[in-house]
Amino acid sequence: MLRIIAGLLGFCLLALALEGQASETPNFGARLERFDYPYPVAFYRFESQGQPLEMAYLDIAPPNGSANGRSVLLLHGKNFCAATWESVIQPLHEAGFRVIAPDQIGFCKSSKPRHYQFSFNQLAANTHALLESIGVERPIVMGHSMGGMLAVRYVLQYPDAVERLVLANPIGLEDWLEKGVPYLTIDDWYRGQLKTNASAITAYQKGTYYAGEWEPRYDRWVEMLAGQFAGDRDLVAWESALTYDMILTQPVVHQFGDIAVPTLLLIGERDNTAVGKKAAPEAVARTLGDYPALARQAAATIPNATLVTFPELGHSPQIQDPARFNRALLDHLTEDADEPLGRH
Repeated sequence: MLRIIAGLLGFCLLALALEGQASETPNFGARLERFDYPYPVAFYRFESQGQPLEMAYLDIAPPNGSANGRSVLLLHGKNFCAATWESVIQPLHEAGFRVIAPDQIGFCKSSKPRHYQFSFNQLAANTHALLESIGVERPIVMGHSMGGMLAVRYVLQYPDAVERLVLANPIGLEDWLEKGVPYLTIDDWYRGQLKTNASAITAYQKGTYYAGEWEPRYDRWVEMLAGQFAGDRDLVAWESALTYDMILTQPVVHQFGDIAVPTLLLIGERDNTAVGKKAAPEAVARTLGDYPALARQAAATIPNATLVTFPELGHSPQIQDPARFNRALLDHLTEDADEPLGRH
């Protein structure tokens, strides 16, 4: 009897803990309707795959009198949004760049169609159409995390419409399926994403994004993600599953040699991101996400590439140490745009 009572008590305490966690998570809405971005949000409305869609984006003009005539397109990662570029937008803006940061379809404040064929080619086409609609012709294309895979696809798809490429801790520096990660169905991803909560997000980000460290300023980005799931857990988990399938099955690493624009790689070396690693055999998992080695392989494969590393930083160096990251970024972007970057 005591054992039964103890079991019931434990169950009740667990339920109360989960209820408390849920009550502490803000409900920002599935499209982050109640989450404030640091700059005004505009919407590009278009039709794709037979349905009307809205693509949210930030478009920040340089201060009056300081425009340098150049623009930067910022492409967010899988668990990121246009807002998470906040610490990069301000210095670019102050340096005279026009900055455009969209939320991709399926993410953040943009439409989340339940039936959509997600591909990096499609997202690149959507983004290119957005830029055409606002008169941006030849931006610097910069991608972080999943946005790095999209940035590579964009450059390959529109090589004459890009000034140069910047990759900040991109994923996709290796082909996970080729290395032994098993294929996961969309239903597999969906079941896993339904379990997402603030505690799990924090634990993952601490170990991967910030190299085992945590600061209170990171809490906002955890709340942003968890607050989407609080808005519509089923829809957000489904969109996440669809886009994980895109990431796992559409590698870009095999075309690095075809990149025809000067490329800057900014890499936090304590990153260990590898999609599907948890499902891989242990012997395979141990070989994945080796960013010091992967970054050097990428720099050797991409023509006209420059590699800058941050040995003590993780997957999000632009958030973890923005001053250092932005100094390295601007040192390169403010070079003569007509001079190719040298290989380091």
